[in-house]
Amino acid sequence: MDNKEVQLELCNIVRNFDGRIVVNGVSLSLRAGEVTCLWGPSGCGKSTSLRIAAGVDRQNSGQVMVANEVASSDSLHLPPESRGIGLMFQDFALFPHLNV
Repeated sequence: MDNKEVQLELCNIVRNFDGRIVVNGVSLSLRAGEVTCLWGPSGCGKSTSLRIAAGVDRQNSGQVMVANEVASSDSLHLPPESRGIGLMFQDFALFPHLNV
């Protein structure tokens, strides 16, 4: 059993758009140094789950933990730049609230 600490944890994440559930009860734990693949057909919630983990999108319910600290819950939402999580976007993307 690997004793490395969990660095990212999604706990029962639910996300819907206009009443349509796109992520339903997703839970995931990643330890330091792990390589993991989210695999599934188009539209199954892979990108939405990653966007929620990174803080780019918010879940409707559930909790995101980063390095054993709550990053997102019903009452708290740390901004993406405070989470230490990087995403490689398929299309060019900038955070509209940040500048250089």
